[in-house]
Amino acid sequence: MTGVQTCALPILAPEQRKLALERAKQARRSRADVKEQIRSGKLKILQVIELASTNEAVAKMRIAELLESIPGVGKVRASTILDRLEISGSRRIQGLGVLQLQRLKREFTPPSGAIRPGKLLVLSGPGGVGKSTISKAIASHSQFWVSVSATTRSPRNGELDGVDYFYISEEEFDRRIAANEFLEWAQFAGSKYGTPAEQVKVKLSSGYNVILEIEIDGARQVRKNTKEAILIFIAPPSWEELKNRLETRGTDSPERRAERLALAQEEMAAQSEFDYVLVNDQLDRVITELIALAADKERR
Repeated sequence: MTGVQTCALPILAPEQRKLALERAKQARRSRADVKEQIRSGKLKILQVIELASTNEAVAKMRIAELLESIPGVGKVRASTILDRLEISGSRRIQGLGVLQLQRLKREFTPPSGAIRPGKLLVLSGPGGVGKSTISKAIASHSQFWVSVSATTRSPRNGELDGVDYFYISEEEFDRRIAANEFLEWAQFAGSKYGTPAEQVKVKLSSGYNVILEIEIDGARQVRKNTKEAILIFIAPPSWEELKNRLETRGTDSPERRAERLALAQEEMAAQSEFDYVLVNDQLDRVITELIALAADKERR
């Protein structure tokens, strides 16, 4: 009688086991973050599928979980969609076949005729003026896409590669500079940051209005490299209000606060270099102005 041979599972050392558990925990956290960003509208399903090609944790998400995270879908509709597309709910993104991927992309690609290229809107202004808040708000509008920068710094807790930043090495960043692959780039606090030109080009040609949230010098670089860019300066309601925000921000030392104020004065002086100046006194009004600019409507 022939016995059945079994392979013994490798025995992990305590440190290896601890590392494996930590990696699994980080992967679960990453998938939870992705689902939350789908629910909030920051991420679309097609973006998640693209992200899965470079993010192993996202690649291991089950398709059913992905669909159920979409606002207005839920378990019942997700199951109906998957049955129609002939995709098992237990299938993971990395396990999808070519035809299944094509069906899924067709399902969530909005119908359109001839695609009109989008507009490139560059948001800049002094620190503390609310650029990030504006970018997050405009990202919930389906016709807008907020550019993701590449950086050489390490990811912080809760950040996702391809969502918050593209995390790359110094060597790779320098290679991309030499190959002219950035619309703009800068160095800050010992790390490099840059806007990948190709992703912006692809999104614009797909009809998305692309938002770049960058510093003044970065906006100048974009103007030099892309004449079609619309440069928008985000201004505070008043200098006193901006000064108050900067002086009460975080736990900066008096010296650091003085540096921030001096830099803000320099940045405020750059307004004349921009095509439009929007005063950030009311978020909804600023968003309406940006939508109007992207749609070629006259400002009111």
